[in-house]
Amino acid sequence: MSAPAATGLRQGDAFPPNWPARLGLLALAVYAAYATTQLDITWARLGTGMGEAARFLARMFPPNFARWELLVEGLVESLQIAVLASAAGILLSLPLGLMAARNLSPWFVSGPTRAFIAVCRSLHYVIVAIMFVKAIGFGALAGMAALTIASMGFIAKLFAEAIEEISMKQVEAVRATGAPAASVLIYAVLPQVASRFVGFCLYQLDSNLRNSTLVGIVGAGGIGGTLFAAFKRFDYDFVCAILLATIALIFLAEVVSGRIRAAMR
Repeated sequence: MSAPAATGLRQGDAFPPNWPARLGLLALAVYAAYATTQLDITWARLGTGMGEAARFLARMFPPNFARWELLVEGLVESLQIAVLASAAGILLSLPLGLMAARNLSPWFVSGPTRAFIAVCRSLHYVIVAIMFVKAIGFGALAGMAALTIASMGFIAKLFAEAIEEISMKQVEAVRATGAPAASVLIYAVLPQVASRFVGFCLYQLDSNLRNSTLVGIVGAGGIGGTLFAAFKRFDYDFVCAILLATIALIFLAEVVSGRIRAAMR
């Protein structure tokens, strides 16, 4: 007797069709086709864009590093913005993450804290950078403030989620000794999440290194301002030099962060 007959199942019953999923995919495909027509996305425009892109790339090479002093100055400023924003964001996110963790804080503390973190995450950092540029003027301070807000929204949320996943047995054991709240955090909470905290912080530093380039385009300091000025002058060979230098800086930061993660294991 065959296996389907022995179990009383017909052929194909083991994997029945998921009609809601199929209808959902069909609806998604129909909407994608509709949105394409509304946005005037055509093969002709794509073909024209490919030709323009080829001419644009041809004007970028070979890269021009003659103004390397201006390039280095912008990169150093972007690095400073990223490091300071990451440090400030991490320091502010630690208490926010503890207050937002529902297994350590009462609801009337975790609720408003989570709402504040959501507000920090709701606006794109470029929009926040524009607001700070309008408020405190052009320069690195606006970029650092914008990236600090973005770092708080990201790291505090991850901190809170990591703390909520810890084992409460260690927390209860330390509390049973009559230790104060600071000792509970130091000896019961932080040892369980320290490695994850380091990973979150390193990722945010990498992210801020990239984002510091973008906020500079709106006047918030860093290499982004130099890049935008080069675009406006149609100085595309210098644009290529800036992009290559930025990529090299990101790669270097990735290597360093990888070494740090390996050392923490």
